[in-house]
Amino acid sequence: MSAVHRSLAGKVLAFELGEEMHLIREQLSGGRDRIARTLVKEGSLRLTLVGLAPGGGLDEHDAPGPITIHVLEGELELTAGGETGTYAMGALIAVDRRVRHAVRSQRGAMFLLTLSTPQSDAEPR
Repeated sequence: MSAVHRSLAGKVLAFELGEEMHLIREQLSGGRDRIARTLVKEGSLRLTLVGLAPGGGLDEHDAPGPITIHVLEGELELTAGGETGTYAMGALIAVDRRVRHAVRSQRGAMFLLTLSTPQSDAEPR
């Protein structure tokens, strides 16, 4: 993975999600099953744009803080807390801290992942 050459923190950050998604699509066309592009890393807040190629996903894991998943494109399957649901573009899902979850996409998807890390787990400023 390449180093980030842009600001991930600041008083005001603005993004053109269409452009960010285009960059991820280009990287996915190189044969990878998943690309994650961190947009914001400020204190306890992490905001990451994730692209999944058809058949791609994230294995089961948990997060130190609550997360949201906003499906921007395609469709994904989320298994969380022992339940599985399928979510399409426009869906917004919230998962509590330490809940085991996994994500898969049969046809490919793009989603915005937000993580709020407890301050004790966040990097110092």
